Amino acid sequence: MLRVLTLSTLFPDATRPNFGVFVERQTLGLAAHPDVALKLVAPVGVPPWPVSRHPRYRALAGLPERESWRGLETWRPRFDNLPGTGGRFFAGALVRRLKPLLADIRRDFPFDVIDAEFFFPDGPAAIALGRHFGVPVSIKARGADIHLWGQGATGAQVRTAGQSAAGLLAVSAAMKDDMVALGMPAERIRVHYTGVDFGRFGQVGRQAARERLGLRGPLVIALGALVERKGHALVIDAVAALPGVQLIIIGTGPDQAALEARIARAGLADRVRLMGAVPHAELGALLPAADVMALASASEGLANAWVEALACGVPVVIPDIGGAREVLTDPAYGRLAERSAPGFAAAIAALLADPPAPDAVKRGAERFTWEANTAALHAHLSALVG
Repeated sequence: MLRVLTLSTLFPDATRPNFGVFVERQTLGLAAHPDVALKLVAPVGVPPWPVSRHPRYRALAGLPERESWRGLETWRPRFDNLPGTGGRFFAGALVRRLKPLLADIRRDFPFDVIDAEFFFPDGPAAIALGRHFGVPVSIKARGADIHLWGQGATGAQVRTAGQSAAGLLAVSAAMKDDMVALGMPAERIRVHYTGVDFGRFGQVGRQAARERLGLRGPLVIALGALVERKGHALVIDAVAALPGVQLIIIGTGPDQAALEARIARAGLADRVRLMGAVPHAELGALLPAADVMALASASEGLANAWVEALACGVPVVIPDIGGAREVLTDPAYGRLAERSAPGFAAAIAALLADPPAPDAVKRGAERFTWEANTAALHAHLSALVG
């Protein structure tokens, strides 16, 4: 029996049900493996008082420190999140908080390996904890944890953690290349693709989905947090150049007011809608309504939204970033577009003019299964322990 201690600051809780849902699904899959026993530590960063009383953090401070989450025994220890420091102290604060907790857990659960599911601050903290407890550490790279935290004030911590880990996982081959470019050892990096829940995505027909939204005419859907990096402004401008095409953006974030203003200035209120947060469980009923899923991110590892759209029979328009070429291996699956409003407008128009058959699009998602994800993760962690 492989005893796994999964560590992830990117994990859903009662206040953020969509936060890290893919880490949750991967962890649940591994925990269900017949040869695995798993405990989850999902730390929560909260700033010191009085900033901790800000509405943004107050709900987090009220989360239970220990609970059963989807059947997983879960700890949610608080650690100091110091705003305005560029994250440079996060990993150290995490180690100080977790050493005594993991010592308590280890008395009843002598874990064989620490599985860190986000590169920062989880990765550097996991390396220090692995050394302290004498167990190997695996760290998974997902996207922003390398592209953002791998630079600037925290870059050295990320690079050192990658060089010190017994094993590394990357969500795409392109992400592996980025890790190697930072100085991480290629021979220790395994590409570990995400999965799609085919019981949730691909079960609703296009007509039923469109009737639910009361739609007529072409529809583009964009999925992702309302932050500049996701490029929603570019997609809005692209749709502005396509008369009669509607756009729904699903997500929340700090750029909401700026995007609303952009929509109003362009006179697009009748064609562009910010839908806000949608529970992940409901996306499978919304995505099939779209003719195209467009996401103009500046960087990604391999976005789950790409694969989920394909599973629903919806082709995607994305820039040539991250694992895009690993997903769009057939013209039926969508288009790579220049990351500009004209580039996206042209790619969307091409798909609307000559739409691929939904069944052909769905084939693009068939190799992204949670069963394969679980098997690969079990084999990877077992090899580190062996």
